[in-house]
Amino acid sequence: MRSTVMACAVVVATVAPGAAAHAETREAAADQIPAPDCLHVNASWRYTFVGNDCAATYTVKVVYRNGDDVPCRVAPPGALITFPGYGTSGNEVLGVVLCDGGDGA
Repeated sequence: MRSTVMACAVVVATVAPGAAAHAETREAAADQIPAPDCLHVNASWRYTFVGNDCAATYTVKVVYRNGDDVPCRVAPPGALITFPGYGTSGNEVLGVVLCDGGDGA
């Protein structure tokens, strides 16, 4: 019984910091301005594509669950821009956000 309790305590201590880091990453993403609905994201393990079906140019970036930070990219109307994919280690694309107000350069 005691060994089972100790094993559970070790698992909780090991998992808790990772869970907290993911929660902080989601909160950081929530603090950013989400891209309008006319910007579409298609994520895969290798590439993430963002298409601009808007009438305006936006400066955007993709937000990842693990907190990877990628450079902002300019997406003019009709453009399809490429970002890194989520990889093979359990990462996830949370969405697309606007950079520096989002408009123009």
